[in-house]
Amino acid sequence: MNQFRCPKGDWFLANRRLLTGLRLQQGLAALLPLLLMLACNLETVPPTPTVEPTPTLFIQPTATAQPPKAVRPTTNPDTGWELLRPGLERRVINLRSADNASRESLYILRIDPAFFRFDVGYHPGHAQSLEQWQSETGAFIVVNGGFFTAENVATGAIVVGGQSSGTSYQDFGGMLAITADGPTLRWLPQEPFSPAEGLLAGLQSFPMLVLPGGQIGYPDEDDDRARRTVIAQDGNGRMLFILAINGSFSLHRMSRFLVESDLGIDRALNLDGGTSTGLLLSEPAEGITAFNFLPVVIVVYLK
Repeated sequence: MNQFRCPKGDWFLANRRLLTGLRLQQGLAALLPLLLMLACNLETVPPTPTVEPTPTLFIQPTATAQPPKAVRPTTNPDTGWELLRPGLERRVINLRSADNASRESLYILRIDPAFFRFDVGYHPGHAQSLEQWQSETGAFIVVNGGFFTAENVATGAIVVGGQSSGTSYQDFGGMLAITADGPTLRWLPQEPFSPAEGLLAGLQSFPMLVLPGGQIGYPDEDDDRARRTVIAQDGNGRMLFILAINGSFSLHRMSRFLVESDLGIDRALNLDGGTSTGLLLSEPAEGITAFNFLPVVIVVYLK
């Protein structure tokens, strides 16, 4: 809405006694247009534009005694794999456009299940922050999970503590399935889920971005760009959390990047993204901010 202001309004108020001394029938009607024209220059003030907040990479506070270390963008386009502890590696990849402008930053953890145990945290009807999830579970890593409704109920089937709830996706999507042997990713059209199979934990999401064997899983471009969270499994059985934090990837571009990269990915599943994308690592204390409270998360513990 345009705003109007009268810069000479004070002059008008200061001389209103003179105006009241005039007889209306002898000239006020004639003087009033002139006085108003002299006293008030009407001008239009353009509306102040609303600036939308831009998602930035910074670190959530954690339940640790030491303040978390920020994950800062680096001028190095690719840090390569950095060993954080046995079975856990970190890599940051900065993608740039042809004119050298920053395009996307990917934060990646690669985890050897021989050193870590995977599980699922779920509070149907109640969402909470990643910090609260980490404080409650004591997990070494907390990552946002799959999709959920406005009532904070997970979509698809979910298994927590060996108990299954929800309705499994049919003929689409994928699943993180956790057994006593460890975690694996399934493509549900190829490996449907049955509540009777006795998983320890699991959650479903969609779409599969990489199909088993390293094939592109999302071939169609819809140009719907957002922050992305992906869980993947490489040819050696290691699990990867891949977070694209700048929001420049469509599902198709994410799918292509994963297939064409040197990450050696055998299969990959898209998790909830956008404002839900987030991860906390306890040591070193760092992470990616999730802008949503979450009813379902993936948690990882040291063995």
